[in-house]
Amino acid sequence: MDIVIISQYLRDIENFDGNNNRFVYIAKLLAQNKSHSVEIITSDFNHSSKKHFGDVGFLQDVKIKALHESGYAKNISLKRFYSHKMLAENIVSYLSQRVKPDICYCAIPSLDVAYSVSRYCQSNGVRFIADIQDLWPEAFKMIFRMPIVSELLFFPMKQKADSIYRSADGIVAVSQTYAERALRVNKKIQKATVVYLGTEKDSFDNYIENEPLKSDEILVGYIGSMEASYDLITVIDAVAMLKDYPIKLLAMGDGSRKKAFIEYANEKGINAEFTGKLPYAQMVERLTSCDIAVNPIHKDSAASIINKVGDYAMAGLPVINTQDSCEYRNLIDEYRMGLNCNSEDPDDVAEKLELLINNKQMRLEMGRNARRCGEENFDRKNSYKRIIELIEQ
Repeated sequence: MDIVIISQYLRDIENFDGNNNRFVYIAKLLAQNKSHSVEIITSDFNHSSKKHFGDVGFLQDVKIKALHESGYAKNISLKRFYSHKMLAENIVSYLSQRVKPDICYCAIPSLDVAYSVSRYCQSNGVRFIADIQDLWPEAFKMIFRMPIVSELLFFPMKQKADSIYRSADGIVAVSQTYAERALRVNKKIQKATVVYLGTEKDSFDNYIENEPLKSDEILVGYIGSMEASYDLITVIDAVAMLKDYPIKLLAMGDGSRKKAFIEYANEKGINAEFTGKLPYAQMVERLTSCDIAVNPIHKDSAASIINKVGDYAMAGLPVINTQDSCEYRNLIDEYRMGLNCNSEDPDDVAEKLELLINNKQMRLEMGRNARRCGEENFDRKNSYKRIIELIEQ
């Protein structure tokens, strides 16, 4: 089969060594079958650094096509939506010029790209599979928090999302929550394929060269984006309440809120290290040296099973969680791998942190449970087989 994977946010396309992106991994698995021709279409704009990529790297047996978009300085801006529209037009133009593929496997978001690809597939008799990574416009509504205004403002975006989900011949999602959203409007698919983002257990373990160094210092780890949805302010406040303990916050990641978080941590006088974005292997090594992980998400977030929680589980870390998502809160309770807290409640976070700090045995037991959850739910070597089976069927 001729399979085209469309993924706008492919991370580092200049060097694919250590690129842990979901769609790169899917492409590699598909390319193992020599009867498939596999191509990834992506953007030439780096969403993380807000700069355009240089040269495109090499991925064995997979063609990479980076198409132009204008770019943007802020995640919430008209320029971003204009940039998405430009990329969508360039992708459809490219698809129209190449040999017609058998399948388009498309990441969502962005909606502009997925909508344009879905229309192309409908017009040309190409199978369209949607892989839902995040819910738009729901994610934007959380930021604005003006119910009536948000409904009106984002109604066109909702219509576009409904059209994408409705037209899909197959639906893959990173959580059951996202899958159910799409199935509400798609009447031709009875069941979606839910596969968490995850990571590969063997590769994850290979990145840990030595036994993690432990000290009397309690290391609280955070990985991932530092944007508006992520509530590191509450974590910093909680850590500040525990100054009598040898506690340090290790925050790995980047984003528009990083500078503000650093300034706030300095203002509160806590022991904190902000590393910026690290190569995946280095991040894993630092993460596994931590004692506790934090998953701080603002109230009413549309996020569900997000990328970082798979890494936390595979690292065998107990999680302090403020995310409202029932799906993830239930997973924590089911596996007894951490403690759920009230969103935006530093007192509750401090109380739960203190409980884990004072009970090493609880930390170790929850850590073992977290690792079991990681192996059973987040190991791509097993879970991603279901995506390949869907595509090949």
